[in-house]
Amino acid sequence: MYKPIDAAAHVVNLNNTIARSVKNFKPPERLTVSQWAEKNRRLSPESSAEAGPWRNTRTPYLVEIMDAFTDPKVKKETVVAASQVGKSEVELNMIGYIIDQDPGSTLYVQPTLDDARKFSRLRIAPMIRDSKPLRKKVSDVKSRDSGNTILQKSFPGGMLTITGSNSPSALASTPARYIIGDERDRWASSAGTEGDPWALAEARQATFYNAKSVEVSTPTIKGASNIENGFYAGTQERWCHQCPDCGEYHNIVFDNIHFDHEVKKIRNKKAYTVKNITWCCPGCGCINTEATMRKQPAKWIAENPDAYQKKGHRSFWLNAFSSPWTPWEKIITKFLEAQGDSEKLKVVFNTLLGELWEDRGDLEDEDTMLARREEYDAELPEGALVLTVGVDTQDNRLEYEVVGHGFYGETWGIKKGIINGRPDTAEVWDKLDDVIDHVYRFKNGKGLKVSFTCVDSGGHFTQEVYAECKKRQHKRVFAIKGKGGDGIPYTAPPSKVKIVINGKVIGQCWLYTLGVDAGKSKIMSSIKVQEKGAKYCHFPRGEDRGYDSLFFSGLLSEKLSLVKTRRGDKWQWEKLPGHNRNEALDCRNYAMAAFRILDPVLEAVERRLKGQELKAPEKKEKKKRTSSKTMYDDW
Repeated sequence: MYKPIDAAAHVVNLNNTIARSVKNFKPPERLTVSQWAEKNRRLSPESSAEAGPWRNTRTPYLVEIMDAFTDPKVKKETVVAASQVGKSEVELNMIGYIIDQDPGSTLYVQPTLDDARKFSRLRIAPMIRDSKPLRKKVSDVKSRDSGNTILQKSFPGGMLTITGSNSPSALASTPARYIIGDERDRWASSAGTEGDPWALAEARQATFYNAKSVEVSTPTIKGASNIENGFYAGTQERWCHQCPDCGEYHNIVFDNIHFDHEVKKIRNKKAYTVKNITWCCPGCGCINTEATMRKQPAKWIAENPDAYQKKGHRSFWLNAFSSPWTPWEKIITKFLEAQGDSEKLKVVFNTLLGELWEDRGDLEDEDTMLARREEYDAELPEGALVLTVGVDTQDNRLEYEVVGHGFYGETWGIKKGIINGRPDTAEVWDKLDDVIDHVYRFKNGKGLKVSFTCVDSGGHFTQEVYAECKKRQHKRVFAIKGKGGDGIPYTAPPSKVKIVINGKVIGQCWLYTLGVDAGKSKIMSSIKVQEKGAKYCHFPRGEDRGYDSLFFSGLLSEKLSLVKTRRGDKWQWEKLPGHNRNEALDCRNYAMAAFRILDPVLEAVERRLKGQELKAPEKKEKKKRTSSKTMYDDW
């Protein structure tokens, strides 16, 4: 029997059903790239040493790089990274996220088309196969679906185009919301005759308000690196670890790694054994092991944070010291094995140290200088006639070098040392007095004391340096201030400056201004001299002397380069990649300036040392007159 429908009740039931549906409705989950990877990404066995689910805790330094991609304020990312830190996996995670979460036309660029095909087969295809949500959205390349080929992957809402920087057709004709460029420094300088490949690719984004671009590369040659330019245009972030002693955050770089090593020759090949590896905090000088530093908190610290707000450009720089797959011992061993071979050393700098490479030109390297060291027959070698000291002032120490000077610019390194402690404490200066007051002995027992000392007054303890130098003026200890630039004389007459302690003027001291660029040129010129004699630089062996690989790394830390400026090209001194510490060069510079200021008469010093000091000529006694007779009386 037909039963009429109660329209009112039906409407009520329908409304209740809709209300329950709305209440239980959950919008699609919006993930960041790192969250998506943690949930959906599986590392493929053919391309990963640790196949299986992706874990952000394994590489925490990659999380912020990935999540910057989903930050609506970020329009561009630049990632400079060493090998084996996971940079390719970051790109793959971004591609997977685009396909599954935020589809759009995507241009992925490798250096060449061959690289693009290889990466598609060996990295992208396995990722799609092993990720369930990607497998559902991208058809298999073997299927009849023409939307999936080696160089093109279509998916709902977009298409991934994989190409090479040397393919102008793909770069110039494919509209793209997303651009991801891999190994940017290996790209072709021009895509055929079309010009800069990166500029061509970015032009494809003109119609997209929500466009994003990512460029990734290991660094290459300083001054010829595209990724370097991209990094300095962004936020300039580095992955920094917290020192367990002072609590400050620092980027772990090779110059702060200390180690001992032994070398043996096996079938005429050098075999290195590395031990006692530690990291020295550049802030407090405390030593910690690799195991300790790997457990320390770490974070990205930006040197140019304004680039995020003003340009939406974040840039990151990462070396292999943070990689969970690369022990520090391996990095150090590779570095030692590459000594003497500039091409091998370049690879170590780029792929492990994550640093730009700059050829030294005709400058010696550390290994050559270490081999050049000699055995002195005494604390003070024959030939050294005058001693000077150069002191570099840091917030937590004084570094010094005692240098011996002989005829015609020949020099001898006598002692390189570090006095730990703040320069505003008496103990530090007492220890410097020990260096200055010490009598340095020749083999025959005779000795010399330091004749002149130059102390750097730059930094945070200028007034304290002034005050301490004033106290030691009788020992010829003087404050100096280094000034770079062309045309500045190496040394000039001093000026008097006020000493202000706790807001009160307590006196005055002499201050010398040094043309440090002129000094560096003289030092590097002398280092090139190969034969002992005029201008030759001698360096001693012996652990207590302080002339080790770290000393020579600092001494050879800078190179004279031609730099383009708005006013034209000019020569200036620049630090070489991987040589962040230049205290050894500064100490030598100040000690050489001290000798120039002193300007001793070396012949006189040599005669005194040989006991042949000339006596003043004896005065002839005048004959006493016996009468008032004069010479004229004989006429």
